[in-house]
Amino acid sequence: MINTDVLVIGAGLAGERTAIELASQGFQVIIISLVPPKRSHSTAAQGGMQAALGNMAKSQGDSTDIHFEDTVKGSDWGCDQDVARLFVNLAPIAVRQTAAWGVPWSRVEPGPRKLPDGEVVQELLEKEGLIAARDFGGTKKWRACYASDGTGHALVYAMDNVTLQLGIEVHDRAEALALIHDGQRCYGAVVRDLRTGELRAYHARATVIATGGHGRIYGHSTNGIINEGTGMSIALDTGVVPLGNMEAVQFHPTGVVPGDILISEACRGDGGYLLDKNEHRFMPDYEPQKKELASRDVVSRRMVQHMRKGFGVESTYGPHLWLDIRHLGKKHIEVNLREITSICRDFLGVDPVRKIVPVRPTQHYSMGGVRTNIAGRAHGLAGLYAAGEASCWDLHGFNRLGGNSVAETVVAGTVVGKSIARDLEWLDFPYSEQAVAAMAEDTTQMVQERILRLRAGGKEYVYDLRNQMSNVLMEKVGVFRKGAELQEAVDELAELCQRSKHLGLRSSGVGANPEVAAALRLPGMVRLAFLIAYGALKRTESRGSHAREDYPFRDDIHWLKRTLARWAPGADLPTLDYEPVRITEMPPGDRGYGESKVLAVEEKVRA
Repeated sequence: MINTDVLVIGAGLAGERTAIELASQGFQVIIISLVPPKRSHSTAAQGGMQAALGNMAKSQGDSTDIHFEDTVKGSDWGCDQDVARLFVNLAPIAVRQTAAWGVPWSRVEPGPRKLPDGEVVQELLEKEGLIAARDFGGTKKWRACYASDGTGHALVYAMDNVTLQLGIEVHDRAEALALIHDGQRCYGAVVRDLRTGELRAYHARATVIATGGHGRIYGHSTNGIINEGTGMSIALDTGVVPLGNMEAVQFHPTGVVPGDILISEACRGDGGYLLDKNEHRFMPDYEPQKKELASRDVVSRRMVQHMRKGFGVESTYGPHLWLDIRHLGKKHIEVNLREITSICRDFLGVDPVRKIVPVRPTQHYSMGGVRTNIAGRAHGLAGLYAAGEASCWDLHGFNRLGGNSVAETVVAGTVVGKSIARDLEWLDFPYSEQAVAAMAEDTTQMVQERILRLRAGGKEYVYDLRNQMSNVLMEKVGVFRKGAELQEAVDELAELCQRSKHLGLRSSGVGANPEVAAALRLPGMVRLAFLIAYGALKRTESRGSHAREDYPFRDDIHWLKRTLARWAPGADLPTLDYEPVRITEMPPGDRGYGESKVLAVEEKVRA
């Protein structure tokens, strides 16, 4: 058994920032990761990191109050407003700190500049060299700080360098399969070495889940192939830790067709247009003010609506629309959108300087995750924490604004790291080494028995079930949802949950075997898929990314609350509970974009 003060599961931005905060205060930290940190999915973040700096001409007057308002409206009043306030206050500090660590943020260049709509603005000389920002959807001010369109890449490389400087251990190509706990406190995790197939136990005074999202349970996702919801699954397996708002799944408007690789919101923020099969710019017809820069849930729905009307471009891979950035010019595209240019040229054979790019809404982000309080402490299990996309902190409510997730990883990592440091310094975590060793041995034995059952052979094949799960979600729990289809999805996924108990292998199952890894993950993935469908079925309203065609109104009277899902070990079905969304500053109102259909509360909701 390997001992450490803190075990961080996940080496993306949230995980490494948490580890840095703790290591800088003298605690021993070990990070477990499926891949080397510089290959984490955080590197795929392209467009920007939201922080109210106010350095640009179109940022003047920006403040943390305006950022707060944008975040609450973006969440469709589903977020925790105390968390949102903490976040917007810390985001400017976080972006400046990363600059000190070496992130090459794009900088303000003084002088006149012509915007795509013809407006000419004057960037001030006194702002020269300060961190620049671009326009992103759902915001009143230009606020997304960026490093060309490789923001995540720049952040990860800088942060990983700090991790190395602090001597933080990273055990990569390893996967956490189960948490070690007694139903009240978490003591670490059992981990499988993906190089050898061997199991080892980690004992930690504090354990952090920072494994990112679950996008790969959908058939089409912008997420990397490692984003399968592992951290959420092992928390759910405890039976006592709830997952929050799992029905809240964001679709990004511009995934490329085919391949579903993300085309950054920066393209639209810099002035790109969405076109239909007639090369007509249709978004102003639906959203005359925000146009392509309404929030992501609104733009995705408008795109699907437009394709349903017959204006989609038919292709071998299904209908799609076009993204046009040609009018931005060769220099702008190849400097500020160079990663997008490479993706289009390398994966589609399309040069965006000269041609329009095929795009459609694609699963992108999970607002749901391990439910935590404002300090990042997981509900239900002491000693367990979560940060980033794997958590339901709950900054995003039912829709995340572009750029807020990158900022959240850095801010939440800082907050969680400080919380753990305080807990470890002042709180006595009582445990018997013998008792923890016995728990670790029992948990390891449980995982080993799962592997032996797979080798013994069941009738179900992991990839068949996985494809069925993904198809059910894409077809019936997508951008638009209906009660009848959701019920079908729940029934089909319940059956897949049962079938996933009888998986067998077509390989030997020995050593570094990818089929074993897939088979160990699949039951948890199917349970996450079930929670998404089940929570969506029960939530009889539309809010943010959760759009019910049979319940088109946002219902603040009955549904201004957060879903909490628990799944007891051995149970066939989960239990859903609800907690009220605390309104501490900004009462529910009109978002200012998208269709305004609200069943409003009769009086202000206060904490």
